[in-house]
Amino acid sequence: MNDVKLAVLGGEGAGKSALTVRFLTKRFVGEYASNFESIYNKHLCLEGKQLNLEIYDPCSQPQKAKFSLTSDLQWADGFVIVYDISDRSSFAFAKAMIYRIREPQTSHCKRAVDSAVLLVGNKQDLCHVREVGWEEGQKLALDYRCQFCELSAAEQSLEVEMMFIRIIKDILTNFKLKEKRRPSGSKSMAKLINNVFGRRRKSV
Repeated sequence: MNDVKLAVLGGEGAGKSALTVRFLTKRFVGEYASNFESIYNKHLCLEGKQLNLEIYDPCSQPQKAKFSLTSDLQWADGFVIVYDISDRSSFAFAKAMIYRIREPQTSHCKRAVDSAVLLVGNKQDLCHVREVGWEEGQKLALDYRCQFCELSAAEQSLEVEMMFIRIIKDILTNFKLKEKRRPSGSKSMAKLINNVFGRRRKSV
């Protein structure tokens, strides 16, 4: 069974927890306690493969706060970056996070394959008070080699599910690319290292 680790990140109030819970339960809950982190587990079958999906939903961070993605970059296979289309500051925060993920890496920590990243403009149901245009989200995604979509966690259960499937497929594609580029002699050592250091958090 393949382990897939996905981090869902975004500024305070962007709706990242709402998207995650909508995907896992098909229910929408508008209010969440945001002062603790959670890891959710879900088993699913995709493209004929059994997957163990771990979704990391960290504490919400104020959009003016400094943040560090060092541990998330080491843990996650892919990222969903969420902003609120009715809140421009959340878009700026999402842009800063994408830059942090995509910023030029030093030679000793450079990844062989770019991490899978999906930028999500949430709260499409609030388009009448929109502050961030669709074109802006699309351009940001193109500039930083990301997938992009707009949707509403409150109203679009199917679209949320398809969004998560989309990023998981990107992660599986990256797995295949990494396998092709990895020297065969290093596979057993890489597996040993992953077994020892691969899990750093427990479910809440």
